[in-house]
Amino acid sequence: MNNQSSDAGTTAGATPALLGRAQVILATCCLSLLMVSMDVTIVNVALPAIRRDLHTSVAGLQCSIDGYTVVVASFLLLAGSTADRLGQKRTFQAGLTLFSLGSLLCSLAPSTVTLVVFRMIQALGGAMLNPVAMSIIVNTFTDPKARARAIGIWGAVFGVSMAIGPLVGGVLTESIGWRSARFIPDSLPNARRRFDLVAQGLIVVALASLTSGVIDARCSGFGSRETLGSLAVAAAAVIALVAYEARRSEPLIDLRFFRSASFSVATVIAVLSFASFSASLFVNSLYLQDARSLRASVAGLCTLPIALMMVICSPLSGRLVSVGRARVALVVAGSAMAVGALLLTGLRVETSMARLVLAYGVFGVGLGMVNAPITNAAVSGMPRAQAGTASAIASTSRQVGASLGVAIAGSIAGEAVSPGFTSSTHGLWWLLVGLGLAVVTLGLLSTGVRTKASAERVAHLLDARDDSLPANHASFGAASHGKPVLQ
Repeated sequence: MNNQSSDAGTTAGATPALLGRAQVILATCCLSLLMVSMDVTIVNVALPAIRRDLHTSVAGLQCSIDGYTVVVASFLLLAGSTADRLGQKRTFQAGLTLFSLGSLLCSLAPSTVTLVVFRMIQALGGAMLNPVAMSIIVNTFTDPKARARAIGIWGAVFGVSMAIGPLVGGVLTESIGWRSARFIPDSLPNARRRFDLVAQGLIVVALASLTSGVIDARCSGFGSRETLGSLAVAAAAVIALVAYEARRSEPLIDLRFFRSASFSVATVIAVLSFASFSASLFVNSLYLQDARSLRASVAGLCTLPIALMMVICSPLSGRLVSVGRARVALVVAGSAMAVGALLLTGLRVETSMARLVLAYGVFGVGLGMVNAPITNAAVSGMPRAQAGTASAIASTSRQVGASLGVAIAGSIAGEAVSPGFTSSTHGLWWLLVGLGLAVVTLGLLSTGVRTKASAERVAHLLDARDDSLPANHASFGAASHGKPVLQ
């Protein structure tokens, strides 16, 4: 970041003008998140209409969702390292342009194949927005408490997108059909960092193979040659990626990040949480409209409790993290996700709307509470010169979870129009109960003395590496060294 942005990020003793500029930067970044996240929820509400219009199957719907999330997950790290190398502002602007173009093309898609292709173009732009926006926030709000609160607001905006997306998507689907940065300071480009195309290719192969294998399992079974072959390719790509990156002086993924227990656990929790969220959203969209024959706009209203609780709980979670109560936030998050899924384990066509609304609301509490601690853990204590990469890893873990969630949901639940659809979802809800309990367990295990020690060791190790960098590339987590994020 240049000196101007560094000043804006100094919350203690900053002038009103600089504080106002920081708030404008936060608002701009949050608007980019609102746009990208709202697109996902709109598409989920429109799934039944897309299937009727394009005559596609559940597998085709999975591809339209996962075609987006897999590409986003695959290219987030490249986008983050590009921002570190070429500057955050230019990367952010390019992502905004590409996302807008992809959105226009999606509205004109004549078939499932073209829709998936256009969604992938849209995803390339989305991949350039979220991690770059988060690294901008981290570089702007350098005070740990202010940063935690800003991340809480960031999470609340995701909740707002949940509220707006289903409603807007439902209205557009029924009316016109489903087809319907000036203030950001630039960072100082780090020209020394080179692109790592081999690692990028291995990431694409790993994620695409993993998601494809899970989707194929719905038809051919998890023990089939096709499924096992895809999973084997994914595993081989991951092994090759780790071996390759360990030997590079400027890797795309700095494996030393994962020596921090808080960083590693935050990554796993993000995968579990967003797998649970995406699986639930995918199945509920089909259940409400196909099994219960609700209109798209009414289905959007039914999921409103999720969004409202996220809007309420995300800032609360940010405040808990800022005062060292991340453990409380994680335990509440995992417990709420488990209870919300438990309420849906006996889902039937005649299940009362009151029970559905209660389950959605409880589930929303979990989603609202989990975002701030995992995001703050992922980006704190990392070198400012790698802010984009650290943020991209955090965002990648979410997208990986989202891709797996949709793939698993479709594989377990089957075709929404089949008579046994609701009973086939029971196994999925029990799986989501287990994921919620896993979040609770990981939250408790990741907040001890050993976690604090590992976080401090990694912080000092990464700082030592960056001693040769220019002054304005100093570690943005220096203010929080000795005070671990997950406490």
